[in-house]
Amino acid sequence: MARVKNGAVTKARHKKVLKEAKGYFGSKHRLYKTAKEQLMHSGQYAFRDRKQKKRDFRKLWITRINAACRQEGISYSRFIEGLTKAGVEVNRKMLSEIAINDPKMFKEFVKVAKDGKAGKITKASEVIGREVTINGEKKAVKTEEKKVTKEKEAKSENTDLSKMTVAELKELAKSKKIDVTGLKKAEIIEALEK
Repeated sequence: MARVKNGAVTKARHKKVLKEAKGYFGSKHRLYKTAKEQLMHSGQYAFRDRKQKKRDFRKLWITRINAACRQEGISYSRFIEGLTKAGVEVNRKMLSEIAINDPKMFKEFVKVAKDGKAGKITKASEVIGREVTINGEKKAVKTEEKKVTKEKEAKSENTDLSKMTVAELKELAKSKKIDVTGLKKAEIIEALEK
């Protein structure tokens, strides 16, 4: 039987690894063994850091928002709490961009947050929309809030109680001072309809 030589295949594999390791320091781009080892480590770092990058950016956005909040006399945590209570749904990336590029708009957000924290604005108020210019591009920032809460919906006559969750039904029953402990959903609906 003829002797099988696989030198061409090995050479091709080595070339492929060395090509991927191009630009690495010292022997890591010259020698196959060290290049292969470094590529394996590089792959692990890349995999880990694809997830780490998301955390790092979120930290950066929070730091920027906090710095802008401190200039307005409010802490980051109080600011976010106020926006949540006011029902404003703007992510941290957009808030940090607004803080950097549109300080006047950010002051409005701080005012909304302070009012939300004080209870002057609730989730059941009007819908507010505004356009912000970031690096020459116009972006619409909506701070939408629900117009009617679930409790008010349930109080209206045309609302279907069967579409509500058990927790919502129990809350409604509690507000109407009806005892529903130990009852099933159908029994709670029956008690509310009486």
